[in-house]
Amino acid sequence: MATDQPKKFNRTRNESRNFFILVAPAVFIFLLVIAIPFVLGVYYSFTDWGGVTQAETNFVGFKNYIQSFKDTRFQYSLMITFIFAIINVIVINFISFGLAMLVSSNIKGRNIYRAGFFIPNLIGGLVLGYIWQFIYNQVFPAFGEVIGSEWLMRNLFLGKPNLAMSALVITNSWQYAGYIMMIYFAGLQAVPDSLYESASLDGANWFAKLRHITIPMVMPAFTVSLFLTINNSFKIFDVNVSLTGGGPSIMWEGQAIKGTEFITMNIYNTASVENQLARGQARAVILFVILVIISLTQTTITKRREVEM
Repeated sequence: MATDQPKKFNRTRNESRNFFILVAPAVFIFLLVIAIPFVLGVYYSFTDWGGVTQAETNFVGFKNYIQSFKDTRFQYSLMITFIFAIINVIVINFISFGLAMLVSSNIKGRNIYRAGFFIPNLIGGLVLGYIWQFIYNQVFPAFGEVIGSEWLMRNLFLGKPNLAMSALVITNSWQYAGYIMMIYFAGLQAVPDSLYESASLDGANWFAKLRHITIPMVMPAFTVSLFLTINNSFKIFDVNVSLTGGGPSIMWEGQAIKGTEFITMNIYNTASVENQLARGQARAVILFVILVIISLTQTTITKRREVEM
């Protein structure tokens, strides 16, 4: 008995050592790429930091945050980002759930449909934006000329703020819906067929099955999908840059600003284009806080719904 204890102790010690050896590279990369830059970013947001060429960095408190919230352009970027996020989340989840229902059915060629719906997600955002820019600027007007539609021929999609916003929703939904579809599809596969059979015997129609069986059983997939689409909507940048570039310009509270400059593009333009790095970092921290609050609220509500259902 006494000889077994040292062996067990040595085995436990070796397992712990191996565990730390395996985890150490991931922890090092996490600290180097995420944790340390995040802490430094928060610190720099309270200073007048101007980059590596600046000789001295001074602490300025909440000045960058106050100036950001007073900035008309930043206020507008926050507003349209919230509007875009609400519309985008609803559209993507509605389409994705519908596609998941379609490819989960007995439709012929459903495996081909699954691959086809997912493929747009593999295209990079910048490339995707330029492709759809060509479609909006060239294909739609040409198609309008063929069918005699003056509205399509006038190329209004990227020339008016409301239509440009719609174009961004369409493009982002086309890219991201296939990815979210796979999450819903996995959730639907976990629903037992016996529940549908029992409901059919009780005389339940399609809508009753959807409401009382499918949606409650797939609530965990809704939690994940909503979390991902909310974060994607607030952090969209590459499609925004390549499709509209923040345009078209509009007048807002007496100031000419970009009509589709979302919060991420505003942060980039503030930090890199205007060279106000500390203020741009403060706006990035504001975005982080907003995302944390919204994500925690959403996951709390949907998790509670999972338990209730």
